[in-house]
Amino acid sequence: MPLDLDMALELLARDPSAPIDLAEIALLLARDEFSFLDVEGHLSELAAMARDVQPYLRGHLALQVQGLCRYLFHEMGFRGNEGDYYDPHNSYFNQVLERRLGIPITLSVVMMAIGQRAGLRIVGVGLPGHFIVKAQDDSQEVLIDPFHGGRILTQADCEYLVHQATGSPIDVSPLELQPIPVGLIVRRMLNNLKAIYQKQEDWPRATRTMERLRQLDPDNVQLRRDLGIGYLRREQPGKAINLLQCYLDNAPEAEDLEAVRKMHLAALRMVAQWN
Repeated sequence: MPLDLDMALELLARDPSAPIDLAEIALLLARDEFSFLDVEGHLSELAAMARDVQPYLRGHLALQVQGLCRYLFHEMGFRGNEGDYYDPHNSYFNQVLERRLGIPITLSVVMMAIGQRAGLRIVGVGLPGHFIVKAQDDSQEVLIDPFHGGRILTQADCEYLVHQATGSPIDVSPLELQPIPVGLIVRRMLNNLKAIYQKQEDWPRATRTMERLRQLDPDNVQLRRDLGIGYLRREQPGKAINLLQCYLDNAPEAEDLEAVRKMHLAALRMVAQWN
């Protein structure tokens, strides 16, 4: 039975670890932008790649990982889009599958989707500023960087990646190398799109993305503030008023309180002019 996106997001809001197929929900979310997207066709493509990769998966875990990386990043040509990192297409899973280009998190989802369908245990690891994956069996773990061609990582490599991404040195603890659940991966993917569309001042797409985020994180008052600002930028003050009021009510000591109060009053005035 096809996954119902709204029900899946509500379930992940309650339980981020709910057993929902990450690839399918990523494709369904991409339908917000690509309305004619063939979800079943892309899922069939993933299943076919999982069959095709089987001859590459021989030996112990490290050799299997090398085989999977050789198939994905050499045979299939998946790679990080370093030349146009903030292109929103890098964050839509269907586009990553079609163009073979992505950012760390979407290439990680590709590796997880195909690896898991091929019988490997591959999980997502959300480092600060960079997303990687980890392959596991009963005796060992292998850290992999899909954005950089499937490079095998040490803990020191992870610390260097975080330093590069954030500008701050960090000691990566074993806790930070633990897998994160599907709900938090989806939230991180949507937050990437939100940031891109806000920077582009593409308010229709920014608010659409934030509405999806709100389904995953309904109690986040900062998200309501951002969504209210987005609707105000879209000249839809009626939708902004309650969202901004919620922030004012629930963040009374926030540094931006006065600025948000002014935006709230502006929204009220705009609505009053219509009456």
